[in-house]
Amino acid sequence: MDNLDFMPIIAKIDNEAPEFNMPFYDPNTDNDGEITSDDIEGKWTVLFFYPADFTFVCPTELKDMAEVKTEFDEMWVEVLAVSTDTIFSHRAWVKHEGLMKNFPYKMLSDHSLTYSDMYGILDEETGIAGRGTFIIDPKWVLRWIEVTSGPLWRNSNELIRKIKALQFMEANPGAACPAKWVLWDKTLTPSIKIAWEVEEQLK
Repeated sequence: MDNLDFMPIIAKIDNEAPEFNMPFYDPNTDNDGEITSDDIEGKWTVLFFYPADFTFVCPTELKDMAEVKTEFDEMWVEVLAVSTDTIFSHRAWVKHEGLMKNFPYKMLSDHSLTYSDMYGILDEETGIAGRGTFIIDPKWVLRWIEVTSGPLWRNSNELIRKIKALQFMEANPGAACPAKWVLWDKTLTPSIKIAWEVEEQLK
């Protein structure tokens, strides 16, 4: 039972997110380095896991994320792309795939499979990560988990909507965002008094 003290943190919603330390390739500088969760402490962070370099759906997703970098910057969001490929593979992919031209985010290498496992998206048979999106708040609390089937792409605009909602709720404790909520729509204040009057509260 003493080994329980050494068990890694597993990603769980509204709990502390697993910390990490991974090598990265930065397409902006054409250099590599290491990044830890401590380096981005105090920021909203998106860990954008994708299956592999030199694949088919992945470059379309990453291009989609690249096209909205200005919006992420305005929200003070750090976006980190992660796969189990090496940083050398990351660099080669960026250099050869047209859709990856001018990709603006650091590309992390979880070649040891450690963090894909901790975040619950590792395919142990293939050694690759699933399509997992994790939104972490400035206190390093995991606020959103989305995992999609292998061939199913994600949508950056929907991701931005979710981050705006999470940031609004952080700034307005007690507020609850109803379905399809966008910034400045009416919110709910949960209470037994509105349990059967939600429709009225949204008018």
